[in-house]
Amino acid sequence: MHDDTAPAERVDYDEFGLFHENIAEFGLDVEVPVVERVESAVPSGDDSPPRLVSALRWGTAPPEVVFVHGGAQNAHTWDTVALALGRPAFAVDLPGHGHSGWRADGAYTPADLADDVAVAVGEHARTPVHVVGMSLGGLTAMMLARRHPRLVDTLTMVDITPGVNRDKTKAILDFVDGPQAFPSFDDLLQRTVEFNPTRSESSLRRGILHNARQLPDGSWQWRYDRTNRSDRSSAMPERDVLAEDGGPNPLWDDFAALTCPLMIVRGSLSPVVDDADVAEATRRQPALEYHLVDGAGHSVQGDRPVELAALIDDRLRRH
Repeated sequence: MHDDTAPAERVDYDEFGLFHENIAEFGLDVEVPVVERVESAVPSGDDSPPRLVSALRWGTAPPEVVFVHGGAQNAHTWDTVALALGRPAFAVDLPGHGHSGWRADGAYTPADLADDVAVAVGEHARTPVHVVGMSLGGLTAMMLARRHPRLVDTLTMVDITPGVNRDKTKAILDFVDGPQAFPSFDDLLQRTVEFNPTRSESSLRRGILHNARQLPDGSWQWRYDRTNRSDRSSAMPERDVLAEDGGPNPLWDDFAALTCPLMIVRGSLSPVVDDADVAEATRRQPALEYHLVDGAGHSVQGDRPVELAALIDDRLRRH
């Protein structure tokens, strides 16, 4: 007879032991490079101890590309892309995500995050460097290029523009702003599969292991910070950056002011970026490069990582 009061089974997790699954799932002919965790101390702005920004450094040479993940994700979302790309890389855990420290002020706007990321990039990458950011990470990378232009050589924004709004991200927000804790791994996996129809179950299982942690009682909890968020704040960007009067997002002005070469990559199945966003982005940055990745949803790096790696590799070869 099943005992519902029995402790949940402990799930083994080796952060660096899953890369062979990424390689097998996408048929990559590569070897796993040296991957290590590094940290940077970021001033808290008061008498508190510095916060730590954690990141993954791929390879032993200076990084040629910096990856910035989306809201409620972590640096491991780029694992398959990094493996397929085969170049020295640096994947940041944004503050409040993954293994990075949480901000006591709950300030997770793209500008706040960009200033923290700048410290880590300046310490660990040979700059200027190519920066790739997805969703919240894309807006953060944009603000990094805007506020710290000496760090950024070229910028790639993955399935995001300042045209993001609540309607376009409703399904994502419904998932991200759902339960924080789950009785078991299977409960967490079931909900994740339900909200991610374009991903394989094995890929989602890896993502959960990287993005959640098992508590002593056997239950599971997401790693990203929601405890310090105000009613307007969320793990997704639009609640922090929409104009109060419903007018144009003020980040469009920052987008227009970018001076580095810019590429936008959009998932064909994603509602987050639409044709009007692409038209506005092109109007404000006529020289931008644009690519539509067939069969990808919002998480292009998860759905079509090999295709995204090829676009990034081509970009690096030309710059």
